[in-house]
Amino acid sequence: MAYLNRSIRGALLPLQYFRGRSVIPYVSHCQARSLHLSPVSRTDGVFRGLTDTRLPMPWIEAWKMIHDGENPSPKDETSKERDMSPKKMSDSYHRVILPLGQDPWLSDTYINSSGHIRLGTVFMDLDALSGIIVYKHTGPGVTTVTAAVDRITIAHPLTEICDLEYSGRVTYATGRSSVEITCNVARAPREGQPSRPEDILLTCTFTMVALDPITRKPTAVPKLICSSPEEEAFFKAGEAKSLAKKKSLQMSLMEQEPDDLEAALIHKIWLKQVEYHDPSKPLRQASNVVAMAKTQLSTAAIMQPQYRNRHQTMIFGGYHIKQTFELAFCCAASFAHARPTFISADPCTFRNPVPVGSVLYLTATVAYTDPPLIDDDGSWPAQKDPENPMTRVHVRVDSKVRDIEHGYAKPTGQFNYTFSVPKDVKVLPHTYQEFMMFVDARRRVKAGDLQKKEQNANSPQEKSSILETSSVTE
Repeated sequence: MAYLNRSIRGALLPLQYFRGRSVIPYVSHCQARSLHLSPVSRTDGVFRGLTDTRLPMPWIEAWKMIHDGENPSPKDETSKERDMSPKKMSDSYHRVILPLGQDPWLSDTYINSSGHIRLGTVFMDLDALSGIIVYKHTGPGVTTVTAAVDRITIAHPLTEICDLEYSGRVTYATGRSSVEITCNVARAPREGQPSRPEDILLTCTFTMVALDPITRKPTAVPKLICSSPEEEAFFKAGEAKSLAKKKSLQMSLMEQEPDDLEAALIHKIWLKQVEYHDPSKPLRQASNVVAMAKTQLSTAAIMQPQYRNRHQTMIFGGYHIKQTFELAFCCAASFAHARPTFISADPCTFRNPVPVGSVLYLTATVAYTDPPLIDDDGSWPAQKDPENPMTRVHVRVDSKVRDIEHGYAKPTGQFNYTFSVPKDVKVLPHTYQEFMMFVDARRRVKAGDLQKKEQNANSPQEKSSILETSSVTE
């Protein structure tokens, strides 16, 4: 017992003990006393096949370097010589099998209490996959960060637990600082057999940005060259997305006020609120109509080192995505009093990094429901099947970070998720801020519907007709 107590006391030594000392002799001493040591450090929760083997040290060593004024980033990021020759898409291709069907212990991480795949964990894995792929393209000598995630939709839902195939490659890079990576999650094919389109669970794209490891400013990456019509199609799609993002920023509610149709809809909703409270009118707010302010759920969490990225001082972007997704799921469930089913995640941008040791604040709000409270013409929309109602619930998650002393606060991103629930429920905005959230969410839902129609178009002419006759602000 005395031996055990001495071991525990040694394990609980304060971090100040290591200032100015080498940690290695102490670790070696612990090894000699047969204490269990963890395997090579990796981001907690990420599949072992996606472990970044370049994570060079345990947190205690990184902590010591930080407090000694040294840079704990991997040494390969300080290299001055870089190969900037153009790369092929195949150069960055990476594939990993997640053996869910073979390894029951993986269910602890990847299967939820209802027996379904935990999509938040899959999203986290995909960000880790993107990190591996981008370094295959950029090579050493740069620091890369996740800048944005494009729209994610479920193509073919899984009907059973089986092995999954993660795969991806760089599909758009012009030689500037940003790189687009397209990732797939699919049912793993049998050995020797090709993947089938109907086996694909989801496809998504990540935008990574290369930074100079010393100045932390954007730096150039190798250009991407296409060697087949399929690759050219991927490249053109990436180019179109880049232009669409710029146009979307110009049309943002932060840049322009709501258009005439949106302003008229806001007025109709306000008139409905007035009628609800007018004693001379018989109409009262229905029990299935919930004030937007009452739908909010919030969390606050300290960002611990186990979720850091390979640069040691910042939190892994995939963990950030997972946290926002799971809070959005809880928010939709709390609002509808029913189990939500994931439909899509809208494009999101990481505005600021989340440092290790900071406090991450997340606030989820139901911003829009479809069918909505009121149609554009002022009528009350009905469910298609009143006996089996189904409502799309759009949840917005606002994220900000503060230092532990709460001396500053920075926004880290806005994340938007859409779920379906088997209920007839509606959200009602009241304040101007809530109306802007409502309009923004409405635009996102309409943009998603437009994209789905475009993908399902049978010909280029039909696709062109859809784009010409549709507007996300109408």
